[in-house]
Amino acid sequence: MSAPSPFTAAAPPRDCPRCPRLVEFREVLRVDQPEWWNAPVPAIGDPDAWLLVVGLAPGKHGANRTGRPFTGDAAGALLFATLGKFGLAVVPDEGDAQLIGVAIDNAVKCLPPGNRPTPEERRACRPFLGDTLAALPKLQVVIALGEIAHQSCVKALGGKLPKTPFAHLAEHRIPSAPTLIDSYHCSQLNQNTGRLTTEMFEAVFARALALKG
Repeated sequence: MSAPSPFTAAAPPRDCPRCPRLVEFREVLRVDQPEWWNAPVPAIGDPDAWLLVVGLAPGKHGANRTGRPFTGDAAGALLFATLGKFGLAVVPDEGDAQLIGVAIDNAVKCLPPGNRPTPEERRACRPFLGDTLAALPKLQVVIALGEIAHQSCVKALGGKLPKTPFAHLAEHRIPSAPTLIDSYHCSQLNQNTGRLTTEMFEAVFARALALKG
């Protein structure tokens, strides 16, 4: 089971019923892998965070297993290594990482089949992302990992998608909201194909630090 999250109040209940397809998948995995988390994954991190990192959804063998966003798979390994390099985390190992001024969440809290949430599932989960944003009074910058996370962040921050197209390292200024920076997702596929290199990923966090007030 996951350690308690300071953002539990912003998370859906363990047996959230909003998305029937995700509920069905969750129940199958609870039978197949009863020792796994197999539930909506709450945000983790510093309640005084100035930076929020938002991914797509829990990975099957990552957060869906461990109950912590980006913990237990290749995407998390790169993310936590990058946070550690920039002094944003103390990482004895990713399962025990202490985030410093940073919180991590997902646009969709439950594992979707094939890692592909439907538009309806994204909409159903968006209020919980809004609750995480509202729980971070010192937030200055949001990093969206991938286009789906970008879309959810834009809408949760009150922006308009046609005015905020996704692109790696793009910056978006939405009135009365933190600055949004886009990044390609740090998935194992993107790493293996070279779509996202370590240097490209680090550039996103360097820019976020440059924007910190």
